[in-house]
Amino acid sequence: MSQELKMTGMVLSAAPAAEYDRRVVLLTRERGKLSFFARGARRPTSRFLAATTPFAFGVFTLSEGRSSYTLRDVEITNYFQELKEDFLGTCYGIYFMEVADYYAKENLDASELLKLLYVSLRALSNPHLEKELVRSVFEMRAMLLDGEYPYETAEDPSLQESTRYALAYVMQVPLRKLYTFALSPEILAEFQGVQERIMKKNTGREFKSLEIIKQLTGPGA
Repeated sequence: MSQELKMTGMVLSAAPAAEYDRRVVLLTRERGKLSFFARGARRPTSRFLAATTPFAFGVFTLSEGRSSYTLRDVEITNYFQELKEDFLGTCYGIYFMEVADYYAKENLDASELLKLLYVSLRALSNPHLEKELVRSVFEMRAMLLDGEYPYETAEDPSLQESTRYALAYVMQVPLRKLYTFALSPEILAEFQGVQERIMKKNTGREFKSLEIIKQLTGPGA
């Protein structure tokens, strides 16, 4: 008999499998990134239909087989519906999912990364926060969690004092206070430039969703 496990997590991505099933990638607090199959989840009447789409956050009950997990039950506490109703916000959210998928590891505690993703999606849903600031802060903290961020960046004398202060703040502040500040357009542009350079150097890859965001928010958009 297969063992049943309860995992607190968020759906990062989902893809069709078989005729009506879904293969879901889940970021969990307990076991990091894992994949499971949701049988019949693409049927219009399935109780797993909405629970196996990106942004769904809750407790997933999975049965562990020899080579895969299968969804048995789920209790969703947040679908981030307000974010899904904002097209640009959805694009940013999908980008955050891609970054989380990149940094998450299998069978390793991912509680801090999951918390970061959750509070960052909530920040994206806040109309009073600049989405580009949220993106840069999220990237920075994700790199810090992975041990890839150069701490000396906050002491770079070529940066403006306000930028250095913002960098130091993001490095040290608790997650619950991560998105409680704003930057002037000039400082945000410099702060963002720092993150983009470091992110590109550390990951060495292009994220498809980020390219879409740049097309939507670029000059003349």
